[in-house]
Amino acid sequence: MHLDKFSPKDRKKYRRLEYIPGLMIWVTFIGSIVLSFIKPLYVIYFIILFTLYWVLRLFYFVFYSIYSSYTFHKQIKVDWKTKRESVPNWQDYYHLFILPTYSEPYGVLETSLNGILNCGYPTEKIIIAISWEERRKDVYDEVEPKIREKFGDKFFKVLTTLHPDGLVGEIKGKAANANWVGWKCKELIDQLAIPYEKVIVSYFDCDTFVHPKYMDYLTYVYATHPNPTRSSFQPAVLYNNNIWDAPAPMRITAYSTVFWLLAELMRPDRLYTFSSHAMSFKALVDVGFWEKDIVTDDSRIFLQCFIHYNGDYEVTPMYIPVSMDTVIPEKSIWDGFASLYKQQRRWGWSAEHMPYMLYHFSKKKDLIPFKTRIKYIWNLGEGMYSLATAPILLFILGRLPLYVAGPEVKATVIAQNAPFILQFIMRIGMVGILVSAILSIRLLPPRPQQQPKYKWLIMFLQWILLPVNLVIFGAIPWCEAQTRLMLGKYLGFFVTPKKR
Repeated sequence: MHLDKFSPKDRKKYRRLEYIPGLMIWVTFIGSIVLSFIKPLYVIYFIILFTLYWVLRLFYFVFYSIYSSYTFHKQIKVDWKTKRESVPNWQDYYHLFILPTYSEPYGVLETSLNGILNCGYPTEKIIIAISWEERRKDVYDEVEPKIREKFGDKFFKVLTTLHPDGLVGEIKGKAANANWVGWKCKELIDQLAIPYEKVIVSYFDCDTFVHPKYMDYLTYVYATHPNPTRSSFQPAVLYNNNIWDAPAPMRITAYSTVFWLLAELMRPDRLYTFSSHAMSFKALVDVGFWEKDIVTDDSRIFLQCFIHYNGDYEVTPMYIPVSMDTVIPEKSIWDGFASLYKQQRRWGWSAEHMPYMLYHFSKKKDLIPFKTRIKYIWNLGEGMYSLATAPILLFILGRLPLYVAGPEVKATVIAQNAPFILQFIMRIGMVGILVSAILSIRLLPPRPQQQPKYKWLIMFLQWILLPVNLVIFGAIPWCEAQTRLMLGKYLGFFVTPKKR
């Protein structure tokens, strides 16, 4: 975020708030190491309780993931077209798909647009907006004419634009591109004289492939919502477009994210928008579209609306899947690992929401209830802190006090039994991993013919890598992101390569 948009006083205040996420994790790590030498017994108790807490949380996570998966498999069977047509004046609504893109090839966009067409929704009610980056004008010159030729007459309107490079107040990234095309969409909708409240925006990554019932479902949920301009609509995100071709660490990371979102769908009070989602164009206009100097635009837009409407804004879960690409190596496996790490580091940069919330909540103490402010600060803070610290504490630092404790401590009952207690708790936790493995198989798309049948077994056994994956492609990049924020080494937007 560009701090120069604040007054000098507020700039210092905001900068101090940026220290909080990094300080929390480093106080935890340094404190754990120091106390392991001076008060090892305290740390042993802490590690046992912390491990138990995380196993209980794992079962909570698995329970809601299973329930959410069951719900969305059930919802997919509903005849949403009939339900949509039962809504009076459903024809008044238009769908606007905003697809910011960078260097993605024609095939990625073609697949996404074909998916929208395959919904069977009246195309005279669909507007497509695709925005390329000027710094990759070569891609625009190659892909835009193909899009125009194939899809130009298949939708009500197809808006294509080129986001200029180097505009004042922007950082290079998806948010700035989205802000640019958002204003271009406003010009178009104003020309068409469509009420903003009647435009449903699906803000998608350009590789998003929608379920055939997505538009019927979204139209029904939006049209029957008591106040649809005060809600975002979050589908179930599945990173499975190319899941069969991805290496095991990429698959595990992708499905860990899928399970997290499935669990969150069952708790709308905790839900933020994530990746591809939908919302009212009216809300976007009210908040001035996406902030153009941030990295994590998909979840920030929810907070923009939440703060603008003084807490009167929510996320409505949609139990319908949208599919996207997982990371696949472009050149070598190490190249793929680097891309996966950078993607996770970018997601870890969601820590930038903490100072944003604290700063703006302090300005609206009398407008947003205290309990509401505390709830959202806790949900964000606990999540980003846990993802950065828990895997390292459980799998790396957890044994340290047992190794460095003196003879007197090692002679205590708790120290002698701690390894067995931890081992027992971890074995219970393995049940949760087993359930996750089974659930991941159920969520897989059909096996491509070129993939051998034994790949099913590999897809199941890969979950043994989860502890290592959580450290290397979870805790470490999240720690780096929060440490960068603390030090003022701001992160730019990393475009995850798309390959199929």
